[in-house]
Amino acid sequence: MNLKQTFKITTLGCKVNQCESDAICRSLQTKGITFKSDDMPPDIYIVNTCTVTHKASMQSRQAIRKAIKTYPKAKIIVTGCYAQTAPQELAEIDGVSAVIGNTDKLELPEFLTKSDLRAENPPVIIHHRISQQTQLKTLPVTAFGSRTRPFLKIQDGCNAYCTYCIVPYARGPSRSLPLNAVMKQLAQLNKTGFKEVVLTGIHLGGYGEDLTPQTTLFDLLKTIERIQPLKRVRLSSIEPMELSDDIIGLVGSSNMFCRHFHLPLQSGDDTILKMMKRPYLSEDFRKKVMQVYHQIPEVAIGTDVLVGFPGETDDAFNNTLKFISTLPITYLHVFPFSPRKNTPAYSFSGKIPERIVKKRCKILRELNQTKKRQFYTQMIGKTVTVLVEGTRDSETGKLKGFSSNYLPVLLDGNGSLKNILVQALITKVTFDLKLIAKTKF
Repeated sequence: MNLKQTFKITTLGCKVNQCESDAICRSLQTKGITFKSDDMPPDIYIVNTCTVTHKASMQSRQAIRKAIKTYPKAKIIVTGCYAQTAPQELAEIDGVSAVIGNTDKLELPEFLTKSDLRAENPPVIIHHRISQQTQLKTLPVTAFGSRTRPFLKIQDGCNAYCTYCIVPYARGPSRSLPLNAVMKQLAQLNKTGFKEVVLTGIHLGGYGEDLTPQTTLFDLLKTIERIQPLKRVRLSSIEPMELSDDIIGLVGSSNMFCRHFHLPLQSGDDTILKMMKRPYLSEDFRKKVMQVYHQIPEVAIGTDVLVGFPGETDDAFNNTLKFISTLPITYLHVFPFSPRKNTPAYSFSGKIPERIVKKRCKILRELNQTKKRQFYTQMIGKTVTVLVEGTRDSETGKLKGFSSNYLPVLLDGNGSLKNILVQALITKVTFDLKLIAKTKF
């Protein structure tokens, strides 16, 4: 293939997918293939797919078909979790040039520079069993585009096998990046000029269990605290029972770690939790949330809720609603249950009608708005440290930024504040939940 090529990329799904897309972009550029940010057609169009729900799969297919329609002469490359779990299904979409599973995703730049993908040829499928993966490949250290908070993937895969979840089949077993490699990448990101890094993984709390010698997420965080490789570190989602007393204590006593945890709940009903094969009961989750709340002032605690799991009666849903209502949760991510083939819950009886699922989702999303407003209102009159991003709010024209406790703050200032940590006084919460702040110089 002629190396004087251009590419575009669309990424669906989680932070890990975004992190991998960043790495692909950077690697392609080192191969002489140029990212095309304008509307002109690229030579190559990559779709990094998600399949965690039916909706995610549908959106992935839509993104593929849109790319084919918009850029009919481009070579369409499909990769990601959907490509890992259903490669043949995606290869049957007319116009797809190649389907590359997660096992070979990071080899995509090498593949593109060596392959001759002619339109008249059938799609190339590169797919291997991800269950046999034993090591985590190191990604190029990068934050492609304009983001000020790069994601650093330190773990991939999951060994939990919750009954509803396709992720272990798409991502394989838990694999961790060695501690010294994590520290090296953090130092490189700091040298590049980043102030905050988000440590991410599919099952972040399982970090280090596969390494020799074994280590833990707390060991890694303790090392980061000791060496101070950069200003601020944020954790992505972590399973509630893997948020140890040591991690809570470390975050509470440190100025380096963001005061923000995302702890997936899925259900507040114990019968449903058991059917989901979640490793805790509602009371365990309550104790963990209250421990975090009492030990870390002004902490933000987010959660995931899965609605309409088979057998979720009205009483079970109401248990979840009442449970979350009584907790100091900051925000909710609400998802309708989506049966995924090859998972145990796919064949569970007690399917919930779609209209009921939609109604329950609406109720929980309204609770999310209530919870957010309560938390935001409590912050009025308080000073927070905000990492300023490069974008502005379309309505107010103010700069956007995020505080340590994940407040989306709007403040005045010019472009020179991008990627700068500033002190800001929260002065107002608007009707549509925008936090207005005054920069303190």
